Amino acid sequence: MNTVVDKKYDCLKLDNQLCFPLYACAREIIKKYRPFLDEIDLTYTQYVAMMVMWEYGTVTSKELGEKLYLDSGTLTPLLKKMEEKNLIKRQRLKSDERNLKVTITKKGEALKEKAVRIPYKLSDCIDLDQEDAKTLFTLLRKFLSTI
Repeated sequence: MNTVVDKKYDCLKLDNQLCFPLYACAREIIKKYRPFLDEIDLTYTQYVAMMVMWEYGTVTSKELGEKLYLDSGTLTPLLKKMEEKNLIKRQRLKSDERNLKVTITKKGEALKEKAVRIPYKLSDCIDLDQEDAKTLFTLLRKFLSTI
């Protein structure tokens, strides 16, 4: 085989892709979350949305989408489902009818107490020391800020 041609296609090898281990790790982490989130009847995406709601109480749908890196096509059905579960309330903004004000409900706020142990339970499932976890977090945040 021609090694020059072989080198040309190295960029297409799965083992040479940064995106693949990120994707695979994200899938595996979400799998680890599943049993804990099933206990409080949330999907992973609903869980991270609730984290924003627990922190801020009220946000616009645009702000929520920006914080979660979600487009409106993903965010709209997510918010609809969460409203059906009475975790949040959506209202059109008078100042901009295209945008929604999203507010946590009492039921959504109460769920926070059940969810507070989840990060600790998850960390028990992952064999990564604190220093490596901190480094990974820093690198991922840096990577996200550059995209």
